[in-house]
Amino acid sequence: MTVDIAAAAHAETMRLDIHEVVRRLNSHVGATMVAALSGSRDSKLPYKWAKSTVPNAEAQERLRFAHRIWKIVADAESDHVARTWFRGTNPVLGEISPVIAIREGRFAEVAGAADSFVSGNWSA
Repeated sequence: MTVDIAAAAHAETMRLDIHEVVRRLNSHVGATMVAALSGSRDSKLPYKWAKSTVPNAEAQERLRFAHRIWKIVADAESDHVARTWFRGTNPVLGEISPVIAIREGRFAEVAGAADSFVSGNWSA
């Protein structure tokens, strides 16, 4: 993945209101997965975040990061492939899903896994 692609995804994500970030993630991966990656156990909370409630700072960080990675994978492949990539186990992440790794705050590893997937270079 080029720096330009990562920078563009970052810039787009940072310009979005957190409610819009959550709406997009809810639409792409579903509220249950959004709750899981944010660290919440309440699968209805992402619907509230999409409208008016503001997630705490840690959840916002995870949500913005997830959106950025979603954008990179979906733009390189498709929405369906990105959804499958987020849910599936990943060899670069020690056979856990990117959703769980994001919840655990393993941002650099997830970014590396996304880069490996998009570029086809599995040496990450």
